[in-house]
Amino acid sequence: MSYFIAPLAAEQLGRWEWRLIRDLELADPEHGLIVVPAGYLTNFASIRGLRVWLVLIYALLVGYGNASCAVHDWLYDQGLLTRRQCDDVLYRALRAEGVARWRAWLFWAGVRLGGKSHYNTTPASPGFSSSG
Repeated sequence: MSYFIAPLAAEQLGRWEWRLIRDLELADPEHGLIVVPAGYLTNFASIRGLRVWLVLIYALLVGYGNASCAVHDWLYDQGLLTRRQCDDVLYRALRAEGVARWRAWLFWAGVRLGGKSHYNTTPASPGFSSSG
């Protein structure tokens, strides 16, 4: 089971932008320790340009799993895991934060359906920390 080493610590810079003020560490059973570095910019789970039919689904998700979403954003930016692996880490991290299975599944399904254009297919060289 995944677990966070310490609570999320972030400061809001704008309506859709947050900066981590300390490293965010997730212990994941499949990928070891995932460290999102302090200073990383994230929008958590904000989804801009929603279609009307997605508003209700989004309302069920907003405000849940911010730490998990920051990890997922960072993993997508780094491109060192496959997109599927990143999305699976998101699901496990959400469960570690206490998000209900059905809600974690909605997050997971949402990124599987709509996350492809945000996934970086060119891996970054420095900065990825994973043991295991």
